[in-house]
Amino acid sequence: MKTFSSHLQNLPAFVLRIIVGIIAFIIFIYYPLGMFIVHKVDDSATFAAGNFEVKNGSASTAIAIALLDREINGHHWTPSDPFFYPGAALTRMPAFQRGVITGLSRFAVSLSDQIARTRGSSQIDPDLQNAVGLLKYSPNVWMFNPDVSWLPTASSAKQYQSAIKSLAAYNERLAGGKATFERRADNLMQTLDGMASDLGSASSALETHIETRSSLAFGASADLYYYNKGLLYANYLLLREMEKDFADVIKEKQLQNAWAQMISTLNQGMSLGNFLVINAAPDSQFFPNHLASQGFFILRVRTQLREVTNILLK
Repeated sequence: MKTFSSHLQNLPAFVLRIIVGIIAFIIFIYYPLGMFIVHKVDDSATFAAGNFEVKNGSASTAIAIALLDREINGHHWTPSDPFFYPGAALTRMPAFQRGVITGLSRFAVSLSDQIARTRGSSQIDPDLQNAVGLLKYSPNVWMFNPDVSWLPTASSAKQYQSAIKSLAAYNERLAGGKATFERRADNLMQTLDGMASDLGSASSALETHIETRSSLAFGASADLYYYNKGLLYANYLLLREMEKDFADVIKEKQLQNAWAQMISTLNQGMSLGNFLVINAAPDSQFFPNHLASQGFFILRVRTQLREVTNILLK
């Protein structure tokens, strides 16, 4: 029985050269160049809602729409890229985008369950209910999801594109007085509590990773690091705009200074970025632990969120 190598040896020399050339092109040009073109971890602190801003609508909803649109349509959604796409070989950008979706999904839940309802017994806004379900969709689905079925299915990007339309429809109706955005202290408090819970989970994941995988292994550490970076970035933009939506509450409760400190810490945390993410021992004399550095800002933001919610309770 002939082996694969023996079959190769029997091929004409020019065919072998073509095969070798194709392999070399894939390894040295297609993937590296494609990764360079696709890669974009966009943590711009000045990013604005632009055309998605609606007069008399919600500023935080507008920035959520704009951020989602930027990652789906402006950049490229990489977490669902199959192996033959250059984006599949990236680590930082897919992790960052997954973190962004986590933050936006949490915000959509807060909108649907609290802010867009007059009271808990009132009807859930249909557009927001739809957006919540769409944003909970796995970020890793291309055209197939083997965990569910081998048949073609909706991609993550397509589902999130539909979420953009639902959120935009809600904000348009809000601007026209046909939807609700209750600017109450208790709604703001519950929204901040949700963000604090996510940051608490992020902190716990960092602690576990540092304790169990402390080494100079860059891959898994970079994935966690940039996921948290995306989460911090989404929360930074949302809270920056929520200051406009809840301006009266923040003024009434004299939260301006506490809010500014919280935004500043988020800015510092989400601005951290390293080409190589090192998870050395926390007491190492020679190597840094970038996860521990990020964890400091996550815990600080979480503490500041709790301080703000405590003031809102008074």
